[in-house]
Parts: sequence; structure tokens; C-alpha cells
Amino acid sequence: MSFAWLPNAITLTRMALAVPLAWLILEGRYGPALVVALVGGGSDAVDGWLAKRYGWHSWLGGVIDPIADKLLLVAAFTALTLEGESPVWLFALVLGRDLVIVVGAVVYHNWIGPLDASPTQLSKFTTLVQIVYVLARLVDLTPVAAVPGPLTTGLAWLVAAATLASGIDYVVRWSLKARRVRAAARIEPRA
Repeated sequence: MSFAWLPNAITLTRMALAVPLAWLILEGRYGPALVVALVGGGSDAVDGWLAKRYGWHSWLGGVIDPIADKLLLVAAFTALTLEGESPVWLFALVLGRDLVIVVGAVVYHNWIGPLDASPTQLSKFTTLVQIVYVLARLVDLTPVAAVPGPLTTGLAWLVAAATLASGIDYVVRWSLKARRVRAAARIEPRA
């Protein structure tokens, strides 16, 4: 019996955690929200390990895995911002980058052709620092531990810098790729 479906099932479960995560934050139940966020992060590691270890990669998994990450992060950033626990400008930057990437991918796909939207190392780093920031905010909001203000501020600026750099990187990469593809399409083969 094959369990190749398991990584995708875990990813879909992670997607479903976005709503309870946002609700718990909005209800001020930061301890349970931290647990949900940690389960979401852990499930990302588990489904990735299973896919790599057993070769259970799929096109669907490649599509829904980054969507699941984004749903959890957007849910957390939205709720933390609405609660006044994260700055509005940081939320706007995080959401703005994601919108630029989605719109850029749609435009590229419709005007140029299929796009390999594999995440870059910078994009992976950006996701990591966004996750660390959310977890730090949730830890700070629980009675478990206090996160020093300068650390929170430093993490916010690191998220901002990485998010901005990653967004610019995607725009530049895809623009250059679009130029190369269009230039190659204009070259006529000689008979």
C-alpha cells in the first residue's frame, strides 16, 4: 500500500489551520495560537521530509505547500495586526510582496508562458524570518516568556528587509526571464 498521498494530506491539514490560528489570536488566546502555529510549522517539516525521504513528490504538493505556508503567515500577520500586536506597515509589506508575486506569476503565465515558480533561497529565508517573527510575537504574548523589545523590533526590521529584497528579486528575475523568452521567440531559424 502506497502512502504517497500523505504529504499532501498533511499540507491540506496545515492549510486548514489558518482559520483557527487567526481566530485564536483575535480572541486573545495566544497560548493555544502558539501551539497551532508550532503544529503548522512542524507539519511543514514533516511533509517535506516524507516527500524527500520516500520520493512522494507531486505537482499538487509543489503547488499547495507554499500556499499553505502563505495562508498560515497571512492569517497570523492579519490577526496580529488587527490586535495591534504587529505594525500595520509590516503587514502591508508582507501582504504587498505576496500580491506582487501572485499578480506577476499570473501575468507571466498569460503573456509569456508557463513559469517555474520554484522558491529562491532568498524567498525561503524570507519565509523563515516571517515565521520566526510570528512565533516570537506569540511567545511574547503568552505568560511563558517575554521577548525583549529590541529583539522584536530587530526581527520586524529583518522581516521588512528580507520581504522587500525578496519581492524585488522576484520582479527582476521574472522580468529578465520574460525578456529572454520573448527575444528567443523573435529569432527565426535559418533555412
